[in-house]
Parts: sequence; C-alpha cells; structure tokens
Amino acid sequence: MAARARTPTDPIGVFDSGVGGLTVLHELLVSLPTEDYLYLGDTARLPYGNRGSAELVQFALEIADHLLESGCKLLVVACNSASAAALPALERRLAAIAPDVDVIGVLRPAAQLAVAGSRSGRIGLLATPATVASGAYERIIRDADPHVHLESVACRDLAAAIETGFPFDGEIVEAVRGFCAPLRDASVDTVILGCTHYPLIAPMLQRMLGRGVALVTSGAGVARSVERALTARGLLNPRAGEGDYRFRCTAEVDSFREVGTRFLQLPFGEVEHVELRAEAKVAV
Repeated sequence: MAARARTPTDPIGVFDSGVGGLTVLHELLVSLPTEDYLYLGDTARLPYGNRGSAELVQFALEIADHLLESGCKLLVVACNSASAAALPALERRLAAIAPDVDVIGVLRPAAQLAVAGSRSGRIGLLATPATVASGAYERIIRDADPHVHLESVACRDLAAAIETGFPFDGEIVEAVRGFCAPLRDASVDTVILGCTHYPLIAPMLQRMLGRGVALVTSGAGVARSVERALTARGLLNPRAGEGDYRFRCTAEVDSFREVGTRFLQLPFGEVEHVELRAEAKVAV
C-alpha cells in the first residue's frame, strides 16, 4: 500500500462489526460537525463479541487497510471487542505503513470517564464475552487507579439481539435483568456500557440498575480524543459548514440502512456494499 500525506479535508474512518458503532459516529457528528466521515460495518461477520482475539485482529487489519486505501486521515475502532483485541496490532501496522494516521479505540475514553466519575470506586462493566475475556478494561482501570474495583459481566448475545431490532420480548428483558443483577449486588455507582450497541437500551438498563447509577458510554470521550489527535497533526477540517458522512457494509445494505437509522438518530443516506480483501497479516 503506497503511503500518501493526509490532508485536513480527508475523511475520518469509523468501523464496527455492525451498526452499534453508529452510536459513536453520532457523537462525532455532533461534536465535530465540520468533518467528513466514512463508516464501515462488517455485517457479514458479526457479531464480533463471541470471536477469538486472533480473528478480531485479522478482521481489524483488513478493515484498516480498506479505510486507508479510501483516504481516511484517522481511524476510530468503534467496537469494544475489536478495540480490546486489535488496537496494539493496528497501532503497529499504521506506524509501519501510515505513520501520520492515528487510531483511536473506545475502551480507554470510557474507562477514564468512569474512574473520574465514580464516587465509591466501585464500577460495573457490561460487555461482550470477548471484551470481558480480554481483561482490557481491568488493565486500563488498574493503571488509572489501582484502588478501583471493577465488576465485569459478559452479556452473551445481547449485542446481536439489539442489532436485530425492537421490540424486545420478555425473554430478552429478563436476560438484561440477569446481567444487571451482579452489578446491583456489588453496589456499583457507575456502569460502563462496554459495547457500542448498549446505549440503545440505556433506559432499560437505568431502570434495572437504579437512578443513582451513572451509565458511561465511550462516544463523548472518543470525540475529545479525535479532536486532540487531529489538532496535534494540523488535520482538523477548516470548513465552516457541516461535513458529509457515508456508509459501507459487507453484507446486505437494506437491513443495514433500516437498523442503522435507529442507531444513528440522524438522516441516513446511501449504503455501499463492499468486499474486504484478506491481505493484511496478523504479524505486523
């Protein structure tokens, strides 16, 4: 892949296994409205949350190559599972082939907000099995404050249930109540929604966890990290008006647009179907 200099008018690349990362894109569109964005949903291979780390690294490298070839000036991994498994490999690959392109994950911004906001130092985590198994949140929080206790709950199949759409039946509601029970028992005062799908059920989670529990999502923190990274490199888009945003997915486009409209909470344009080339290697 031939390297080229990035410019302020290049788009920001954002990717996830499906539409969950659109909750992060929404925050970026609101916080950094002058930027252009290219969002890719790897819907042909979702969910990521039940996959192994080697697979997630391979997927992330393939998507990163695609977004770099599309001219993106910064990459946002808007998926907790991919951030937990693949961020170091992505950083190494970009340092080798596109050193002027930063990559930002969703774990650290959310963890830092949770540690700063918790009064009791008892924090809960709701995440996919892959994210919980990685131990990434535990490491980040321990580095930020070794006295904080993290209670982690792996929510198997919850992201897929949210992706397939509403309304939820009683079985799903009971499953969510079961995921919340250990956090209530642990008396947490802050809960990290460690999957970008979960903000869409924030009202249900708030009801089950109680009014005194703060829910932390990664969107606002990611937007601040993106702004700082672009400012440091002189890559903020100088336009006065609103930027553009485009969508690509690796499976059926109509269902992606239908479900994505609910996640984005903004007008949804055309969706382009793409095939990813399995050329990126894990050993980078």
